[in-house]
Amino acid sequence: MTAKKIIHDPLFLSQPAAKATKNDLQVAQDLLDTLMVHRESKDGLPAAAGLAANMIGEKKAIIALFAGFLPMVMLNPRIVKKSGAYLTQEGCLSLEGERSVQRYKEIEVGYQDLGMQAHQQTFTDFTAEIIQHEVDHCLGKLI
Repeated sequence: MTAKKIIHDPLFLSQPAAKATKNDLQVAQDLLDTLMVHRESKDGLPAAAGLAANMIGEKKAIIALFAGFLPMVMLNPRIVKKSGAYLTQEGCLSLEGERSVQRYKEIEVGYQDLGMQAHQQTFTDFTAEIIQHEVDHCLGKLI
């Protein structure tokens, strides 16, 4: 297991990610390993529900999250449909405090899995919120 250090530099985090390829599968595994290490609170940091690759220093469009209790990795995620706008407060392992942000209750996401196979899937509620947060990271958008 190779957990990486969480990046806190807003200049680095505000740069958009490059498209992930099969050459980036080790980055995806490192991201998943890091998520697993941060699944519970420690060192004063809250538990992580999701991470984006730029949070571990890799400018690649890769996210890892818990879909319920199951860890999941998405390469090149993109939100193709959204509905049910609402305002919420979110925190981030890379930033201090919480911020107000608009999210959507239901989203449809196109992505590739670790085998580079394309998928399109609908997510709702907290899982949808996590994905939106991490996709924002891939776009260089901080909450």
